[in-house]
Amino acid sequence: MNLASPFALALIAIVGLSLAGLPVAYSMIGGSILWLFLSGQDMGTAAEQLLNGMMTSQLLLAIPLFILAAEFMNAGPIMDRLLRFCNAIVGRVRGGLAQVNVLQSVVFASMSGSALADAAGSGKIMQTLMTRDGKYTAAFAAALTCVSSVLGPIIPPSIPLVLYALISDTSIFYLFLGGVVPGLLLGAVQMGLIAQMAKRRNFPVEEKVPLRELPGITWRATPALLMPIVLLGCLYSGVTTPTEAAAVAALYALLISAFLYRSVTWQGIYQSLVSSGRVTVSIGMLIAGALVLNYVITAENIPKALTAMLQTYQLSPVAFLLLVNLLLLLLGCFLEGTTIILVILPVLLPTANAVGIDPVHFGVMAVVNIMLGLVTPPYGLLLFLMTKIAKVPLRAIVREVLPFLAVMIVALAIIAFVPDVVLWLPRVFGYKG
Repeated sequence: MNLASPFALALIAIVGLSLAGLPVAYSMIGGSILWLFLSGQDMGTAAEQLLNGMMTSQLLLAIPLFILAAEFMNAGPIMDRLLRFCNAIVGRVRGGLAQVNVLQSVVFASMSGSALADAAGSGKIMQTLMTRDGKYTAAFAAALTCVSSVLGPIIPPSIPLVLYALISDTSIFYLFLGGVVPGLLLGAVQMGLIAQMAKRRNFPVEEKVPLRELPGITWRATPALLMPIVLLGCLYSGVTTPTEAAAVAALYALLISAFLYRSVTWQGIYQSLVSSGRVTVSIGMLIAGALVLNYVITAENIPKALTAMLQTYQLSPVAFLLLVNLLLLLLGCFLEGTTIILVILPVLLPTANAVGIDPVHFGVMAVVNIMLGLVTPPYGLLLFLMTKIAKVPLRAIVREVLPFLAVMIVALAIIAFVPDVVLWLPRVFGYKG
């Protein structure tokens, strides 16, 4: 690459601005505007691309609605009821509270769609419960919350999968279905590792919940547990579009929080709106920056050039998937997941299609890979978040995370090279891929 070319200078500007502390979204917009200037194009193209992308995609509205649904579900006693349900299911075994941490993430994943929301919400509660009376070390509790929180964006609803649907024009319904089994697989390998560690470290055994209380506990948690059924039912039946299904999910969360559990006040609704608005704005700015940068990448014919280059090597689908996974694992160490989805995946998609990789399989695999980046040093956002919540040095959390990261990479390999792990459930519901 010619380092004096407009594209090279734009990339240098993006990296330089990011290292200087400017948010990545603004850095992408700034670098793209520099490219337009150096290329002699109309500077207003940046605004045109931004507005066209943001205003013409109805699917983008699903993101703030899913975030709002999670905020409503986080209010009041809902999380307490879910934790009691999880504890009644797995809390009776050695290391049961650690198992509860994973199971509650599986359950909460069907409401939040965000790893950071899971860690910041239920993660705080689990950190307190696990470290109370010295049952578990603060570092282990924080590390477990980190790795269990990555299940949130894989099991539907999933904000990263919504973003992937946006850039790939893939059915969001089949993507959501494709994430179910991989998400459960990741949860299973985490729980299996906990069971093995429980014997070696002599984790405590929690007080058993009498079986006669299980029906009542399950009944009280049922309205919250029905959220994914409501969401996927709306999508599969064709009654709603994905965006409308997200609105139904938010309304359902509000209704059961306000009228059934009576846990949301007007002040609480206001706080939920403000909180979801802040998260939405941060994601929206990343999308805006990526839309402008993607115009630059397309104008430079980067996807076509990459496809042509890789085709000269005659890569098989397996070799291509191996290359992509290594690339995404490396990028996940340094880049934020939304940026990878919006900037890197559009470049890789044409090649994936050319070598015959199913778009649903590719999308779910990529999102799983990118989510591992949230717990991968040195940049993992969940690691930094839990250092603040748990007040534990990053070094201590990383040491506890590494065994979990190893088994999750094994699960990622299964997801990548055994496509039926992703595609089985979508095919049950009529997917032809």
